[in-house]
Amino acid sequence: MTDAPPADLADRYGRPDPWRRTAVIIGSGLVGVLGLGWLAWATLFHASPAVSSELVGFVVVDDHAVTARIDVVLRGSPDATCQVRAIAADHTVVGEASFTPQAGRNEVDVRTERRASAVENVGCTTPDQHRPR
Repeated sequence: MTDAPPADLADRYGRPDPWRRTAVIIGSGLVGVLGLGWLAWATLFHASPAVSSELVGFVVVDDHAVTARIDVVLRGSPDATCQVRAIAADHTVVGEASFTPQAGRNEVDVRTERRASAVENVGCTTPDQHRPR
């Protein structure tokens, strides 16, 4: 075997185009800026919903009724609808109620088919906010 000097890769394969590296850097930067802009927009959009609700408590009135206390925050004057569920000890839904909320505390009576042991706040929606909150 002979000891040949290692060939230079540029001599063997040719030099890359000088514009290609610049185009890749600019393209990657543009994609990164657009991605960060979209992430900021999505975060701000979902951080301030038109309506949000929280279950404060509930009282089991009798075998066929519970009363739920829900705090609702309305931003602006949206046409909102809220929903709560009554759940039995065996984890089945035994009652549901939908209501139009007022800003602040709302007391909602839920009729049940049998005794409920818990109440779930499904959440509130508006025509523009489809995900319950």
